[in-house]
Amino acid sequence: MKTDTIAAIATALSDSGIGIIRVSGDEAIPIVHKIYRNKRNEDVLSGYQSHTIHYGFIVEKEGDLIDEVMVSVMKAPHSYTTEDTVEINCHGGALMMKKILMTVIEAGARLAEPGEFTKRAFLNGRMDLSRAEAVMDTIHAKNQFALRSSIKQLRGAVFDKVKELREKILYEIAFIESALDDPEHISLDGYTEKLSDQISYLMKELNKLLDSADDGKMLKEGIRTVIVGKPNVGKSSLLNLLVGQDRAIVTDIAGTTRDTLEETVNLGEFTLNIIDTAGIRNTEDVVEKIGVEKAKTISEEADLILYVMDSSIPLDENDADIIRMIKDKKTIILLNKSDLDEVVDKSSVDALFSNVCEKKCSLYELSGVEKDEYRNDNENIYMIKISARKNDGLDSLVSLIKKMFFHGQISYDDEVCITSSRHKEALLEALESMKEVQGSLENDMPEDFYSIDLMNAYASLGRIIGEEVGDDLVNEIFSKFCMGK
Repeated sequence: MKTDTIAAIATALSDSGIGIIRVSGDEAIPIVHKIYRNKRNEDVLSGYQSHTIHYGFIVEKEGDLIDEVMVSVMKAPHSYTTEDTVEINCHGGALMMKKILMTVIEAGARLAEPGEFTKRAFLNGRMDLSRAEAVMDTIHAKNQFALRSSIKQLRGAVFDKVKELREKILYEIAFIESALDDPEHISLDGYTEKLSDQISYLMKELNKLLDSADDGKMLKEGIRTVIVGKPNVGKSSLLNLLVGQDRAIVTDIAGTTRDTLEETVNLGEFTLNIIDTAGIRNTEDVVEKIGVEKAKTISEEADLILYVMDSSIPLDENDADIIRMIKDKKTIILLNKSDLDEVVDKSSVDALFSNVCEKKCSLYELSGVEKDEYRNDNENIYMIKISARKNDGLDSLVSLIKKMFFHGQISYDDEVCITSSRHKEALLEALESMKEVQGSLENDMPEDFYSIDLMNAYASLGRIIGEEVGDDLVNEIFSKFCMGK
């Protein structure tokens, strides 16, 4: 089937050394042929072999030179889209790239939609939907884990696992259907026991994938982290320390921060999406009061609370209010200003927590003690002594966050990690179908009941890789891609 030819700028639209205009479709080579000349001023592009690159010039219809370029030719099906593809490597000025793109469009191409090149690769069978999604994940990776995970998915880790599970399900469906159609030659005697074992295995594998989903999504997108505390305890200093620059105003005047500040902090293996809030206290200041209420609202949505205390001043009723607000959240108490005379310690914090919500915190220090010793009954309240001013305690904070969210370490092994909410939803549906099969087996239901639920599980998993997916969803997925990809 003949397809129209699309074109777009494939590199960032900013001044740089090199810019790339990508052209793909049945007429890609003839279109660029019209506007390309070699160094001898010959229009010879259509005669070049596939997977070759050539020096020359892009010219206007009148023959005026636009830019000196290198042109790559990739003929179908051996290209990213499996279509004839030409990439024009030009000087990377934004104006120059736009000028060449308009020249390509005037020669017969149309402007590509966001993600249309990858969409064509998917529709043409070059990659499954999970690999296609991994392309954008690779571009947007915020940390080392997200990058490695997306590359692993790009190489087919998710596809291979889903395909394996679907093949096992399909085998059982085919066996049941064959036995029901031809009972004289295919017996179902003793089959329920074999199927039960297979269902147990499939549920175990689905649960393993689902167990990775929450951590995977958080590693990919970042941990939503909210800094809370009374005014002037060092919240803004902590933010500046984590960011590595003076992002927030720091003064000795209480109530300096009146609104929220948001920053993304890359800690190597994972990312914190940090929100610094106004100091929480009882106040009559109208503007400050709004900031306090906003801090309370944001805290409710946090994955992690960093509760900053000033260890040099006694705890008071404002601290009790904060504890009531965060008592059910994963919390790290940062006992700041540890370089000053200590007034607040673990025992006084525990006393206040016990009085307010009958909980205790666990003191965490990076001292070589086994991590299991830091476990507590709540498993969500820890304390670290830090000094934001002296940059002391950051290593302990990073180590503790890994412990609280990723079991103490972030693995780069061969295990498949689910990072997509869409994939998680499909896995949950497949698991529910498996539970239905398990229930039918326990209740000694007829075999055709098994087949229905197995087929539902098969279809749910198929949506992950794009074999059971509608056009609307495909369009929605690729609309989130950047232009030129």
